Amino acid sequence: MNNFSFYNPTRIFFGEGQIAKLTQAIPADARVLVLYGGGSIKKNGVYQQVSQALAEHTWFEFAGIEPNPSFHTLCQAVDMVKQEQIDFLLAVGGGSVADGTKFVAAAACFEGDPWDILAHRAKIQQALPLGVVLTLPATGSESNPNGVITNYQTQDKLSFFSAALYPQFAILDPTTTYSLPQKQVANGIVDAFVHTVEQYVTCAHGAQIQDAMAEGILRTLIQEGPKALHNPQDYQVRANVMWAATMALNGLIGCGVPQDWATHMIGHELTALHGLDHGQTLAVVLPAEWQVMREQKAQKLLQYGERVWGIQTGDEQTRIDQSIAKTRAFFESLGVATRLSDYGISADAIDAMVEALEKHGMTALGEQRNIDLPKSRAILQAAL
Repeated sequence: MNNFSFYNPTRIFFGEGQIAKLTQAIPADARVLVLYGGGSIKKNGVYQQVSQALAEHTWFEFAGIEPNPSFHTLCQAVDMVKQEQIDFLLAVGGGSVADGTKFVAAAACFEGDPWDILAHRAKIQQALPLGVVLTLPATGSESNPNGVITNYQTQDKLSFFSAALYPQFAILDPTTTYSLPQKQVANGIVDAFVHTVEQYVTCAHGAQIQDAMAEGILRTLIQEGPKALHNPQDYQVRANVMWAATMALNGLIGCGVPQDWATHMIGHELTALHGLDHGQTLAVVLPAEWQVMREQKAQKLLQYGERVWGIQTGDEQTRIDQSIAKTRAFFESLGVATRLSDYGISADAIDAMVEALEKHGMTALGEQRNIDLPKSRAILQAAL
């Protein structure tokens, strides 16, 4: 196990009815901007609960944050923050709204062009305080300091992070997820699953606690994920899926272990260039990456197969094949396709994706930083 420093300051309010805690969680004298997406929160009752909890606060709202939030949309929110002298942000939605709100929090305090935060990794010195009311479990953004923003004009999907962007609190009420479309539920399960294996199926490191926690998250998603699709109002199922997604990327299972993230980096180019949902890109890239990197990842793939899927028979290569095949089958059982061809993307598109990886400096990916551009090309070819 490698040396590490772990700190997560986000307070979690978990369970039904916890949105009412907003009344105490946000300072009474704060000028609050509530940010959300396409308006589904007005149909499922979440908006009404938030409004009631903020009845004694001065608050404003900004709607229209997209899936894969747009840089230019968020700049409009930054303008509103400055015009209304906002001093607290509240994200109400899924990971895209949380990511977008983090960017607004940073950009509102940034001296210079906010694009530099993304394009040039400009250091974020300070940010407005923020909280999250989570309605879509997937990204873990509700309790981590990371975000990903898309510039649709330049076809760039870029990440950012800063310790200043940890939400002060996150409210996780499983009942807010009951009305989610099945596609969003399935994408969220894939997202949480891949977050977990990006920190787990890497190389040997001796961190037994982190491995055991990761395996527990994966088994929970495998067991409870399909139930969430078939029994959408089962509270215990929704609660377990929601907590699994948070635990997958709050930093805990990544302490002191090698981390991969190549699937995410390659997947970002699929979103930027072809508009695929984030979860769809992960389902496409992960099995292909494991196939190409199977020798390097052999020990952890075998461990994953045995401890998560119960694969114990056959020689090592057969067991690795089965581990990859079961992962692909799990994604497809959720209704998430796992081949580029399923989305109408052919081999002709690979050159542009490799060029985009080079443009963004993604030339040494993976836990050992040995996924170069030729290997990324091989992964994309294996994903066809």
